[in-house]
Amino acid sequence: MSARPKPTMSMAAEHRIAAVAVSQHRLKLATPFHASWDTKPRVHFDATIVRVTTDTGLVGVGSGDLMVGFAGHEHLFIGQDALALERHYRVLSHIDFHYGRCWPLDLALWDLAGKITGQPCWKLLGGLSHRVRAYASSGTLRDPGAMAECAERMLEAGYPALKLRFHRGDWRDDIRALEAVRARVGNRLELMVDCNQGWRMAWDTEAPWTFKDALAVARELERVGVYWMEEPLHRADRAGMKSLRDATDVRIAGGEMTRELNEFRDLIADRCLDVLQPDAALVGGITGLRRVAVMAAEHNVMFTPHTWTNGMGVTANAHLTAGLCDAPFLEYPFDPPEWGLAQRDFMLVEPLGVSADGWIELGSAPGLGYALDEAMLARTRTA
Repeated sequence: MSARPKPTMSMAAEHRIAAVAVSQHRLKLATPFHASWDTKPRVHFDATIVRVTTDTGLVGVGSGDLMVGFAGHEHLFIGQDALALERHYRVLSHIDFHYGRCWPLDLALWDLAGKITGQPCWKLLGGLSHRVRAYASSGTLRDPGAMAECAERMLEAGYPALKLRFHRGDWRDDIRALEAVRARVGNRLELMVDCNQGWRMAWDTEAPWTFKDALAVARELERVGVYWMEEPLHRADRAGMKSLRDATDVRIAGGEMTRELNEFRDLIADRCLDVLQPDAALVGGITGLRRVAVMAAEHNVMFTPHTWTNGMGVTANAHLTAGLCDAPFLEYPFDPPEWGLAQRDFMLVEPLGVSADGWIELGSAPGLGYALDEAMLARTRTA
């Protein structure tokens, strides 16, 4: 009978949370970024960094939403077992209900759990795979010729798919850009479209599409051969999404900003979507979304998160997706020169890259596997 392996020093000790620290950082952009979903050009990019330190000196790090409403709740975590992830998730869900979305703390706790156990998070989450295929996600609204050139560059870089943004004012103009891309790359790239109708920025009062608007667009997307149609209706229009899904062959995607897990249950049970896209950095954290991912799989619904935060958020979603799901690809925000890795991942020592054939390789480093650029964070820190 073989002897039981001795626990490592890290595992032998009980790791209790000693501190939770939140810092805000702002990178000034040399050139304004004209995001398709925002009517105001963006002249800076903000990042929130959350650090959880244990009494044994280990530190877990996460990033994502602004942690609005967290101040004053630190005592609910300090002194607690760092590995009590489900307990911490319940507290964060209550904070989410009463105040704001503080899910970057959950990501930091998963990074910490990996460091405590000496395992990458993808393995802790199920170990299905150590990698996931990336699709390039554009953010700007280029004219048809420029959009076609962008698609060709992404194809040459090894990406299997590209997501285009709609929001040019008249969807017919959006279709013209899509047609130019399809004419340039043929069937060598899968194409997705984000309609940007599910939600608006606070200052944007434009009404979302009606069902008949969305259906007219869907028929055009069928003709061009689009893989999925994202956020075609207001996020609350479940009946409209189900009707649209039944009426078109294009996959209907959504849920990136849905707040409550029970809403995901209803979206899945009511067969409203083909593709479910919650972002762990904004909704539910890894702890909440792993149950949503399993629920989606049991109903044969694709689970592949929205990931438009920064490289830390993309990494967290990649671990969740690779470890637990069979997603064909994961969103990778990349739209140079307007939105490149120097902007997106300014807080990291090494940006999250992809292989020559479009894979995000997660490796075997404990936790989420990234390292902070402390000098850059010091230079960009805001009061």
